Amino acid sequence: MKWIEVNSSGPLQGSVRIPGSKNSSLALLAAACMADGEVRLKGIPNILDFRFIEEIFTGMGVGMKRDERGDLLIDPSSICCSDLNRERTSSYRASYYFVGALLHKTGKVSIGYPGGDNFVSRPIDQHIKALEALGAKFTFHEGYYVVEAKQLRGSVIYFDMITMGATINAMLAAALAEGVTELRNAAKDPEVVDTANFLNQMGANIHGAGTDTIRIEGVDQLSGCEYTVIPDRLIAGAFLMSAGVTRGVVTVEDVIPEHLGSAISKLREIGMEFDIKDNSITAYGDVRLKATRVRTGMYPAFATDLQQPLTSLLLLAPGRSIITEKVYTSRFNHVAQLKRMGARIDVRRGSAFIQGGAPLTGAFVHASDVRAGTCLIMAGLVAEGTTKIAGVEHIERGYENVIGLFNQLGAKLTYQEDRGYLEPAALLAGV
Repeated sequence: MKWIEVNSSGPLQGSVRIPGSKNSSLALLAAACMADGEVRLKGIPNILDFRFIEEIFTGMGVGMKRDERGDLLIDPSSICCSDLNRERTSSYRASYYFVGALLHKTGKVSIGYPGGDNFVSRPIDQHIKALEALGAKFTFHEGYYVVEAKQLRGSVIYFDMITMGATINAMLAAALAEGVTELRNAAKDPEVVDTANFLNQMGANIHGAGTDTIRIEGVDQLSGCEYTVIPDRLIAGAFLMSAGVTRGVVTVEDVIPEHLGSAISKLREIGMEFDIKDNSITAYGDVRLKATRVRTGMYPAFATDLQQPLTSLLLLAPGRSIITEKVYTSRFNHVAQLKRMGARIDVRRGSAFIQGGAPLTGAFVHASDVRAGTCLIMAGLVAEGTTKIAGVEHIERGYENVIGLFNQLGAKLTYQEDRGYLEPAALLAGV
């Protein structure tokens, strides 16, 4: 078993360059399959989910290599198979983007049910609704499903709930559909805008991305292009919070500050201070922290992916804070792990009630997803003794080099491995 050891590190100091967005990258890689020529993607991180996609591409006949600059060169001209690797497509959530991306080109896609983070089941009903409206037919089997479409036709689609994944998937399918598609109650996330910009760079005709109504006029084909993924706002937000946790000064570089507006506003409310420039943000954490209330929501509200790192910060704020999770109400697996470290938190009816000020002590804990892993690392930075974090594979789904990024700020993180050691069942059960 592999784990990360974290020791109390003192104030984090310095700057860190933020890698390309994980969530955007997964959409862009699928979208690249829609082109008739070579695509060059810049800034795609070499995370675990990317390595799953490498295997999927190999099975499809898609050529891909990373050059000496780190750019990805993708050649989708020889796609020979749309019966996708079921094990790998079930290994991460965003594999469903291959359905929207491939339907026009192949007419049929066979794919495993989406997997990935194990903090909550994420249904695909809005994906099904949108793609059926465009003319797709779904057949469900044990362990996989098949989607077919002789021809995709534009339609007006009103999402029952705001969902980034289904908005992107519908946009992919509609880009090459016949006629005009309107997506209403669409997600406004920067990753949606990034995907639309990439498709437009290839020759698509998409307007309104970033608003609640997106209009897509279908085109006959998409060409190759060169494109750079946006920076990962969620990693950036966590590093800003780590300055508050350790009472340090941390600068995140190569960011788009507008993408972090709601997070910065809430952190200022807690007491942190910031210096914001065109493409960097410096967080000052040597301040008196204040308890607060937070309610997560879809962009531009406070991101659900940042409530777990925020929990570690609020553990240091005297008084009672409340985090209410409105996007994924079961996203509190990190709480049981923090309580192993001495945190005083109760979860009731979709809210975490956090009593700040209690000292933390190192313990053996388990990361159930990417952001829970970040949360536990941050708590370990200020806990007395050593914190050992299992479930490393979940952290590696979002970070190419989590150890290096934290350590360059002065953190004390190391990888450890014992091939004969099995993870205690109690950690996996969250007790």
